[in-house]
Amino acid sequence: MTPPVQPHPDSSSARKGSQQARDRILRAAYGLFCRHGLQAVGIDRIVAEAGVAKMTLYRHFRSKDELVLAVLERRDQLWTRDWLMRQVEGRAGTPEARLLAIFDVFDDWFRRGDYEGCLFINSLLETRDGTAAVSEACVMGLASVRSFVGGLAEDAGIRDAEGFARQWQMLMFGCIIAAASGDTQAAHEAHQIATHLLERARRT
Repeated sequence: MTPPVQPHPDSSSARKGSQQARDRILRAAYGLFCRHGLQAVGIDRIVAEAGVAKMTLYRHFRSKDELVLAVLERRDQLWTRDWLMRQVEGRAGTPEARLLAIFDVFDDWFRRGDYEGCLFINSLLETRDGTAAVSEACVMGLASVRSFVGGLAEDAGIRDAEGFARQWQMLMFGCIIAAASGDTQAAHEAHQIATHLLERARRT
């Protein structure tokens, strides 16, 4: 009698399970790094939060730095592209109004109970080696935001769009830090300053 054929393991299910484990690790690390910073959070805490074995984490991320880089990439997608850009574009129709809308979006962000500040800024300040991959990723994340601002400035007809974007981002940095220190009016005050900066750029 011929024995029944044993089914082959479902490789697609295995891949799906592996991807789900990676996603849990990434989500756990993202939340912990945003709330507590890079240095204060160790691998043991991440695997406990994600509910996976340490070997599972190292199967997907060879080191903590590699995990941090993945989190920073996720931040660029979730915060910069999926949230900030969409919110700004949805609140105003003209490039000038969208530039100012950044601070209206920030005001809502600052008033949230889970306001955590900017992960790119926080991580950059924690990383002393300016040539490290983590530092470079933070700089690139901030450059992505500045590129968005520069695009709006160019669409608004501002001559030195790149220089304007750098000034605008400095103002963004300032109000993010002020809000973290407890200044509930930081976004409103930044909006007023931004209005003058935009008017001056138009005149030149």
